[in-house]
Amino acid sequence: MPVRVKICGITRVADVVAAVAAGADAVGFVFTPRSKRFITAAEAKILAHEVPAFVSRVGLFMDQDAAEVTGVLEQVPLSLLQFHGNEDAAFCRQFGLPYLKAVSMVSGQDAAVAGETFHDAAGLLFDSHEPGGAGGTGHVFDWSGIPHTGRPLVLAGGLTPANVASAVQQVKPWAVDVSSGVEDAPGRKNAAKMQTFIKEAKREY
Repeated sequence: MPVRVKICGITRVADVVAAVAAGADAVGFVFTPRSKRFITAAEAKILAHEVPAFVSRVGLFMDQDAAEVTGVLEQVPLSLLQFHGNEDAAFCRQFGLPYLKAVSMVSGQDAAVAGETFHDAAGLLFDSHEPGGAGGTGHVFDWSGIPHTGRPLVLAGGLTPANVASAVQQVKPWAVDVSSGVEDAPGRKNAAKMQTFIKEAKREY
């Protein structure tokens, strides 16, 4: 079964259109001000309007209070929530939408424990972000250290058109998540890079 692909950190309508045309299964909007790819709910509402049926709209949050998340949801029709901070499972599930929980693979965070703690998550996203970081660093972590958690695995961290096929072959994730690897600058995606990334990720062997 082909791996699913999420293009994260989208900030422009043209990039939504290009990602969808390239075959993206999901697009991500970053709502944490800590990120270089931060957009407001009003901006994301415009972008979400360009996302067709059967392409997921993912919202990334990080240590924000429930009122802030709810405020975004009142404006933006998100399909899935992605939490990158110290949120506990009760916090993540309270919004009535499926959620992903990010696990830092360079911080010593115990991924196996995360699988038990976030047992109702739609998936665990393994990334190379430092604690307090929202991802999009362009750094790869050691894929050989990924444990089985019982939850669908989303692989992120330093993925590019050049290495995503190897990552999919080695890790066999449910999905891959890319941001900086298909950019010309933070938040400015490159249509050709997205097309190549998705082609390589979904290559059949």
